[in-house]
Amino acid sequence: MEMASISSSPRTVEEIFKDYSGRRGGIVRALTHDVDEFYGICDPEKDNLCLYGHPNKNWEVSLPAEEVPPELPEPALGINFARDGMNRKDWLSLVAVHSDCWLLSVSFYLGARLNQNERKRLFSLINDLPTVFEVVTEKKPVKDMVHGADGGSKSKSGTKRSSDGQVKTVAKVAVEENYEDDDDEDDDDDNDDDEEEHGDTQCGSCGGNYNGDEFWIGCDICERWYHGKCVKITPAKAETIKQYKCPYCVMKRAKP
Repeated sequence: MEMASISSSPRTVEEIFKDYSGRRGGIVRALTHDVDEFYGICDPEKDNLCLYGHPNKNWEVSLPAEEVPPELPEPALGINFARDGMNRKDWLSLVAVHSDCWLLSVSFYLGARLNQNERKRLFSLINDLPTVFEVVTEKKPVKDMVHGADGGSKSKSGTKRSSDGQVKTVAKVAVEENYEDDDDEDDDDDNDDDEEEHGDTQCGSCGGNYNGDEFWIGCDICERWYHGKCVKITPAKAETIKQYKCPYCVMKRAKP
C-alpha cells in the first residue's frame, strides 16, 4: 500500500488535485464498474476492512495501516461488517459517503501548507466534480429518495427533547397515523411544524432531506437520523427497540 508523508507530498494545488482525481477514480470504479468484485471482497466474516483509492486510479480493499499515527488519514474502518445487514444499494451509498469524506481529508492533509487562496482554489476544483455518492446514486433527486410507495397510509416520526435539548430516538416515540382527506388542514399544520424542526436533517444512509411523510429513526449513539426503509426498520419494529444503533455505530464498535 502506497503512503506519502507531508514532506514528500504533492506541493501545488494542481498536483494535489491530480492525486485527488486519481484516488476518486479508483473508488468510483470499485463502486460501479468493479462493484461485484468489491462486494465479494467485503466479507463480513473478515477483519476490519477499508476501501483505499490510489493516485493511479486503482482501488484496494485492505486492513488499515499498522503505523500509529498513519502516514495518511485512514478510510472508514470495518465497511464489510454492515454489508449483509443492509440493502446492497444503501450499503454502497454508505461506503460512498465515507469515501467522499476520506478523499477530502487526504487532499487537505496533503495541502496542509497551502495558503488560504490555494485552499479555496483546491476546494473549487474538487467541488466541480460530482461526489462519489452522486455518481453511485446516479444523482437521483431527493424527492425520489424520500418518497415510498406506501399508498394512502403515511407514517410520521414523533420526537421529544430532554431538558438538555437532545433529540430522543424515534424508536421510542414513533407514531403511525392514518390521514383522511377532510383532515388535510390539521395535517398540514403538523407537517409544517415537523418540517421546520427537522428541515436541515438528512438521512445518514441516502442523504435525502427530512420529509414528515416518511418514517424516520434516530440512532441513540451518534444521533444521526435515517429513513426507516434505508435501515430496514419499520414503525412496528421500532416500538420494540430499546436502544437503536445505526450501521455506522455497528461498524465502529466492531472488534478488530
